[in-house]
Amino acid sequence: MNVIPAIDLQGGRCVRLYQGDFAQATEYSSDPLAVARTFAEMDATDLHIVDLDGARSGRQFNRKFISAIAADSRLSIQLGGGIRNRDTAGNWLSAGVHRCVIGSLAVTDPEAVKTWFSRLGPERIVLALDVNVDASGVPMITTHGWTRPSDVSLYECIEDYRTVGLRHVLCTDVSRDGAMVGPNLELYAAIMSHYPDLCLQASGGVRDIHDLEALRDLGIPAAITGRALLDGKITATEVASFRRSA
Repeated sequence: MNVIPAIDLQGGRCVRLYQGDFAQATEYSSDPLAVARTFAEMDATDLHIVDLDGARSGRQFNRKFISAIAADSRLSIQLGGGIRNRDTAGNWLSAGVHRCVIGSLAVTDPEAVKTWFSRLGPERIVLALDVNVDASGVPMITTHGWTRPSDVSLYECIEDYRTVGLRHVLCTDVSRDGAMVGPNLELYAAIMSHYPDLCLQASGGVRDIHDLEALRDLGIPAAITGRALLDGKITATEVASFRRSA
């Protein structure tokens, strides 16, 4: 299983939000490039970056920091936050970003986003599908920074995009994100049961190396972790050992 470290950028600083709340941001570093280098030294192959300012405004305020990481790092970067049209996505891909992460727009304007798959290629697009699991156990997508519930289930969205070659899905159980309560193993197992060929990235709730091992045991292809790495709950030695035993 691929362990993907995460960096969230706000005003050029590396931060983490609690359940997507901008009022509950913890700053970890004023040098995101140094953080990216630290993650690269952990023998990671990929890096997940979220431009929080871009997510709120649609403007790429952290462009110089992201570009510096892309130019400096050997990591394959996937970027989300404020990518709201195909030209912006194409520009980032040309600038060294490996995959663009598309969130709310994939739900609010699916016909537009589907055209990106043919123009940019399915391997270059990740759908970020944030969900709340309802009382009947159905994961329902929420959009706009988790502030707006939708009437679209996770499975309906995946089925829709499979018609255009969907490969990569980043799924976050929003109740788990930043809460350090463990990932929703039942949810991710159900997704893989439905779509065993999907390149699923599990996100939200990873506390320690044991959570990563549990996800790997379920056959999850990749997991994103930010806070646990930044807090030192998962060490470089553990990541290296985890990768060797994969």
